[in-house]
Amino acid sequence: MWPARRIVGESFLSLALMLLAVGAGLLDDEGTVQAVGVGLLAGVLSLLRRGLPASVLLAAAAGSAPFFGFAPLLLVVAWSAGRRIAGLGRACGVFGVAYGLCLGLTAAWEPHTSLSLLAVAGMFILVAIIVPGLAGRYWSQRRTLTDTLHEYNAQLLRERAMLVGQARMLERQRIAQDMHDSLGHQLALIAVHTGALEVDRELTGRQREAVGVLREASVAAMHELRDVVGVLRDGAGASPAGGDSGGAGGEDPGAPSRGVAGIDSLAETSRRAGADVEIRRSGEVRPLAPTADHAAYRVVQEGLTNAHKHAPGAPITIGLRYEPDSLVVEVANGPVAVPVGSGVASGCQGLAGLEERARLVGGMVHAGPTANGGFRLAGVLPYTSPGDARKTFVAPPDDFRAQNAAGPAGESDPVIDWNGLPKELAKAVNRTKRGNGIAIGCGVVALVAVVLVIGVVVAGVFLVREADRAMIDPAQYEAVTVGQSEESVRERLPRGDSFLNTGPGDGAPPEPAGAKCLTLLSTNFGSGWDAEPVFRFCFRDGKLIEKKSFETA
Repeated sequence: MWPARRIVGESFLSLALMLLAVGAGLLDDEGTVQAVGVGLLAGVLSLLRRGLPASVLLAAAAGSAPFFGFAPLLLVVAWSAGRRIAGLGRACGVFGVAYGLCLGLTAAWEPHTSLSLLAVAGMFILVAIIVPGLAGRYWSQRRTLTDTLHEYNAQLLRERAMLVGQARMLERQRIAQDMHDSLGHQLALIAVHTGALEVDRELTGRQREAVGVLREASVAAMHELRDVVGVLRDGAGASPAGGDSGGAGGEDPGAPSRGVAGIDSLAETSRRAGADVEIRRSGEVRPLAPTADHAAYRVVQEGLTNAHKHAPGAPITIGLRYEPDSLVVEVANGPVAVPVGSGVASGCQGLAGLEERARLVGGMVHAGPTANGGFRLAGVLPYTSPGDARKTFVAPPDDFRAQNAAGPAGESDPVIDWNGLPKELAKAVNRTKRGNGIAIGCGVVALVAVVLVIGVVVAGVFLVREADRAMIDPAQYEAVTVGQSEESVRERLPRGDSFLNTGPGDGAPPEPAGAKCLTLLSTNFGSGWDAEPVFRFCFRDGKLIEKKSFETA
């Protein structure tokens, strides 16, 4: 099925060719009915040229000989046939047959045409059929070559992306193994020692509670480490080899929730550590996408960590506000009475990581001081997932990897099709493609223009020569007198054997009996568009017996 744009274009082209055919037929003194019929046939052939390029080309070539209205159609059909006829041999055969058919029918339609006129007609038919066909075939081959190069380039980029992905996977597995072997061992030792310290009879209840918080934190850290190792290993979900550190101390509370449901657990852990934590909820609870749910948990976790490090002892408020289009999660702490020294360890990477995490789900993160001297960390997270049609709160950077959600965790093959190329490469290829297209197009146009100019020059020279052989000035006519010898008269006049000299024409007076007449055209114009001034010289018995000047149609 054709798209609407092509249907409209083909309709306009068919209508234009119909009108051109009718106008050309009327200019060629064809009847109105005949001109309209030729126009309708030209419109039908224009619509069929895509499906039947060879047949329509032969039909247009055959019809252009008796009907001048087919001339515009022949140019369009030749271009289309050059693009769509498969196989070089078949294309050469079809165009050769079309050229021979058009030239042969032209000669048959004009039986009195001289060889010189046929040569000129053959040159113009060559320009009308072969040149558009060659241009169309070149365009088709160039498009095919360009598409093949695009596919080959895309295949190379896919292979490169596969190699890069394999190298990335191996590196992630190495990092995961290093993390498990080093951090897992240290966290397991912390869990074992805090578990043993928790049952020490010499500790007070307050101390035993603090040690319990440390043990639970170490166990939670091991679960976190297990999740990170699983992500690094492409989400295999398998526990690291070499023993499970989660069972240290004989207790395993299970992996804590990493979403909004786990925020209560974070608050309770902070309360057990001595902080004053309050949770405030508002709005109708709505589910979030897994990535946004995890981002909300990380916002609260980062806010509590910052409050414990930089404002110990200050009250903390956790807010969960369900808006119509997003969840607003915030952690705010009051002012700290005693400033914390600069010795507190800080990687300065937590907020940057949160901003990136929120950006990937279409949200945003804000951090800054409050009016009462405290600090506030807030995140706005949409309910929909990144793969859905969503309203984002910030415009993501122009990173094709982050915006393409085809792969896991926002990572995907950068080359799925030609439009998926990196911007720089796509711009370079498109720029080169446009430059090559302009250069090649200019070359084709220049070649066609040169061929046409050469043809016009050759035709002009030929017509001038033919005119010298068929036309005389009125002064030459007046200089000849009746009674002069035939030999002397013929020496002063051209021979008249030109395709321009087609005979006396309609309305010529009868020739004298037994005389041989020479008819020549005048260099002057006639009294009207249909009137042609003619000079006739008649000879008998070696003498000029009559000369006449008259006009014919």
